[in-house]
Amino acid sequence: MKLWTLVTATAALLLAAGPRAVAADPSMNSGSPRAQSRGDFPTPTEGDFVVRDFRFGTGETLPSLNLHYRTIGTLRRDASGVVRNAVLILHGTGGTGGGFLSRTFGGELFGAGQLLDATRYFIILPDGIGHGKSSKPSDGLHARFPKYTYDDMVRAQHAMLTDGLKVNHLRLVLGTSMGAMHCWVWGEMYPDFADGLVPLASAPTQIAGRNRIMRTMIMDSITKDPAWKNGEYKEQPRQGLVGAVNLLMMMTSSPLQWHKSGPTRDAADAWYEDQITSRVAATDANDMLYQYNASRDYDPSPNLEKIAARVLAINSADDVVNPPELGLMEKLMPRVKRGTYVLIETGG
Repeated sequence: MKLWTLVTATAALLLAAGPRAVAADPSMNSGSPRAQSRGDFPTPTEGDFVVRDFRFGTGETLPSLNLHYRTIGTLRRDASGVVRNAVLILHGTGGTGGGFLSRTFGGELFGAGQLLDATRYFIILPDGIGHGKSSKPSDGLHARFPKYTYDDMVRAQHAMLTDGLKVNHLRLVLGTSMGAMHCWVWGEMYPDFADGLVPLASAPTQIAGRNRIMRTMIMDSITKDPAWKNGEYKEQPRQGLVGAVNLLMMMTSSPLQWHKSGPTRDAADAWYEDQITSRVAATDANDMLYQYNASRDYDPSPNLEKIAARVLAINSADDVVNPPELGLMEKLMPRVKRGTYVLIETGG
């Protein structure tokens, strides 16, 4: 799939739209940027913001909720003090903001002359609650960690921006998978905070059908392993984790990409063994359990009319989680006042 070609071409319409052009600062106005690929970008600055006495939707509280983030670029405000160049990019389930620093993402978007040129935009890459270096069950609370939801994750992101980074407005929120679902939550929870939303691989409705069942299977694989011990294990429950990772791999699989990774029988066997070994070694069972349970009450569908931002929703035809044959986006997108939906056909 030529994903980034499409993203850069269409998201540019969101960034260029309206009178809020970032080029108000002469240092940012270099004329028409030259198209570049895999560009270098400034070294990210890492930081942490601590929210005191954060109250979750369940009523549970944490006296200290740590939110880790990376930023690239310089924050710029207009004459009235409103930030005009901040871009928030949100990762998928089990990921981190650091994943966007890769050659295939940041190298395609953050370099000089590229769509999200870090000399023009202030790019924010947080780790969501339960992920990366942000507070998570494996820090010590295990199954006593508050049972967070996507709403909690977005509220925490908002606190990090406004109270920590002093960002009072976003030019764009872009997210992949879980991060894409967070885009929809952002649009409804804070309708005037962002100019544009770009959810990549999602649907703005409750998780049901095969998607919900696969998530339940992942969670059950962990909790039904006796070695899980109600979350108080000393060693990872390997049998449950292997089952959960197997399901996750199928959930996020692409037949074309898998065949490229394992073009022969022996190559496929070796690739699968390597994937299981590396993924299980890098996964904590409680963290994974919480990450998938967090989607349990996600459902933006009742309030889509409240979204004021421009929305560019992009899905892929080979997405196992959001299969186009369900027709969900065609039913829901007409309710998004300033929304556009693009389906990427399966390709090389």
